[in-house]
Amino acid sequence: MYHTDGVSKCQGCKSQNRIAVGCPFITCAVKKKGVEFCWDCNESDQCERWKKHRDSGRKADSFKCYQKLEDDINFIRRNGIKEFEKEQLYREQLLKDMLNKFNEGRSKSYYCIAATVLEINELEEALNRAKEVSAELTIKEKSKLLHSIIDEIAQQKNYHLKLRK
Repeated sequence: MYHTDGVSKCQGCKSQNRIAVGCPFITCAVKKKGVEFCWDCNESDQCERWKKHRDSGRKADSFKCYQKLEDDINFIRRNGIKEFEKEQLYREQLLKDMLNKFNEGRSKSYYCIAATVLEINELEEALNRAKEVSAELTIKEKSKLLHSIIDEIAQQKNYHLKLRK
């Protein structure tokens, strides 16, 4: 759902609309416990709702890719939220580069998932390899090329580049 246009555009978990809906995680963490994220809560290790959410994230995705949820939580615990935000902003730059230069109009979801699942150095490698040989290609050919490079990396690393149901 990367920057969806229109009224359904996601404003994020802590937007006024989302808080008004009554998300159980926001209600518990932000409103009741006064913590920023569930993993900051002293009770997170025993919380059945949080455990169930993490367990389901290991198996399936919703409209959002949860494949990296555990890695993201561990990264934040080790490095802090500011460092995580910095990394996510860089991932967003790489994603924008993919969308601007290699999107034939049908690859937005694929590139969004790739930008979530692949390591940053793998994203950089894929983009650099594609840029090196794509100057004279049509947008369809460029897209196909980047897809093949990303697919190759994903196959080597056993990444899943579709939302899991």
